[in-house]
Amino acid sequence: MAALYITSSQAGAGKTLVCAGLGKHLKGDGKKVGFFKPMVADIKSPPKKATDSDTAFIKRILSLKEPIDSLCPVIGGEGKLTSEVKQAYAKVSKGKDVVIVEGIWRQRPGAKPIEASYEIVEALKAKVVVVEGYSPELSKAKFIDKYRDFGERLLGIVVNKVPRSQVEPLYEQLSSQLGGVDILGVLPEDRVLLGLTIGELAECIEGKILNCAEKSAELVENFMLGAMTVDHGPDYFGRKANKAVVIKAERPDMQLAALETSTKCLVLSGDVSPIHTVRRSAEDKGIPIIVTNGDTVSVVNSVEQALGETKFNHERKLPRLAEIMEQQFDFQALYKGLGLAA
Repeated sequence: MAALYITSSQAGAGKTLVCAGLGKHLKGDGKKVGFFKPMVADIKSPPKKATDSDTAFIKRILSLKEPIDSLCPVIGGEGKLTSEVKQAYAKVSKGKDVVIVEGIWRQRPGAKPIEASYEIVEALKAKVVVVEGYSPELSKAKFIDKYRDFGERLLGIVVNKVPRSQVEPLYEQLSSQLGGVDILGVLPEDRVLLGLTIGELAECIEGKILNCAEKSAELVENFMLGAMTVDHGPDYFGRKANKAVVIKAERPDMQLAALETSTKCLVLSGDVSPIHTVRRSAEDKGIPIIVTNGDTVSVVNSVEQALGETKFNHERKLPRLAEIMEQQFDFQALYKGLGLAA
C-alpha cells in the first residue's frame, strides 16, 4: 500500500483538483483508492472533529465508505502528531492500494514552516507531490527550495492554472532548473475547471437570486459584459455559451437580447429589479436573474477574485479534468515512484 501526499504552500493552488484527478484515474485503472486529509490542531488546543467540503466531495466521487470525521480527522495535540496521524491513517488505509493524502502547510509555534508536513510524511512513509499555482516567477524555479527538506520522498511537482501559451515554455524552463525534481504535470488554465456555480456567483457579488433558484448548482463557464450598443445584440451575446451576463439594471433591451442566447444567468448591477417583460422571459426560459447593489466594475472585480479562488468541488468538472490529466500528467512516472504496476 502506498501513501501519496499532495501539498502546497499556496492556498488555492489546486490540491483538491489534483487529488480528484489522480483518484479518479487510479480508481479507473482498477486500484483501490483511499483518501485522507488530516487537520493539524494548534499545539495547545485539544483535537476537535472537523467538517470539510473538499473531503465530502472526494468521498462522493471515489465512493468511499468511511465517515467524514475519519477521512478528515483533527490531530496533533501536544507531542502527539506522529502517533495520532498513524492511528487515524490506519482507519482509512485498510485494503487500499493507494491512499491520497491532501496535505497541510502550517507552522507550529517555534518551528520551521515545513515541520507539520514533514512529520506526517515521515510517519506515513509517503511520497510527496507538490502543487504550485502559476505565476511568471515560477520560471526562476526558486519555489522548489521550500520543499527540499522532503528529500528523496519528493516525487515531483505539478504546476496548475498555466496560461495555454505558457505551458510548453514553462515546462522547458523548469526542466532545466529544478535540479533533478521531476515535473509530473503542467496543467493549463481551463474555463470549465475555473467555473463558478450560479449560487457561488451570487454569493461572491453579494447578490440575490430572484427566480429559478433550483438552478443555483449549475456551472457558469463564461462571463460577458453588456455591450455599449444593442445593435445586433443577439449576435454579440451569442459569441459565448453557458455564460453569465453582467448588465446594468436600467438596460432591459440588453437583458432581453442576452436572454435570446445561451445564457446561464443574468447579473443586474444597480440594485433595481428587472421589468416584468425581462423577468417573464427569464422565467419562461429557466434563466436565473441575480440582482446586486454593486456597480459593474465592482461586480467584475468580485468575479475575478472569486475565479482565482475557485474550489474544485463540482462533479461536472470531472470529465474535463480527466481529459486534461490524460494529456498533461505523467502517470507513468507516478506509478514508478509509488511502486505500482501500470
